[in-house]
Amino acid sequence: MFTKQKLTMALAIVAISGLGGCATYKEEFATINSRLDSLDAKVQSAAQSAESANQSAQQANQRLDTLEGRVQQLESAPKRVPRG
Repeated sequence: MFTKQKLTMALAIVAISGLGGCATYKEEFATINSRLDSLDAKVQSAAQSAESANQSAQQANQRLDTLEGRVQQLESAPKRVPRG
């Protein structure tokens, strides 16, 4: 039979083994969380870049609309007769 000391030692060994496994999982979760944080930062950066590009495109479209109006005005103006 087990003595109280041997039983305590056996339980301690089992507990330490179990905790060792937890440490491994903690490291894996830490690695995964780190990767997720990195991906989140990249996604946020990409979203900001996309928003900036969208704003630039809207400004360019407004400029094109202004130019298109001016071109139509020039094309519809009466033809000028050259002098001389």
